[in-house]
Amino acid sequence: MKTSVIRRGILVAIMFASAFPGCGPKAQSFPRRIEVTAKRFEFAPAEITLKKGQPVVLELRSTDAAHGLRFRELNLNVKVTAGGKTEVQFTPDKVGDFVGHCSVFCGSGHGTMALTLHVVD
Repeated sequence: MKTSVIRRGILVAIMFASAFPGCGPKAQSFPRRIEVTAKRFEFAPAEITLKKGQPVVLELRSTDAAHGLRFRELNLNVKVTAGGKTEVQFTPDKVGDFVGHCSVFCGSGHGTMALTLHVVD
């Protein structure tokens, strides 16, 4: 008898939860955290795929000299000191491929230092 009452209670709870899906706990949207390493004359990883509307924290680390990372189309610019780390949080609001470049001169290969963000729906 006691087992039957417990089963009925569980069944009622399941039915209630399925009838009112907005009443249960909601998943929180924590930012996706991505580590990017800057070193002469590259970013690692060199390509990252993101979802439009999903918050992101880019953690930029330098293993050698001062570097920067700038995406003009996304209005994003972050700089890191030699051997340091910094982070920037943003939410991509456009779909497309965006190429960011090192924004702090770091030597002869500076012009080839790029990171591509692929933002998808």
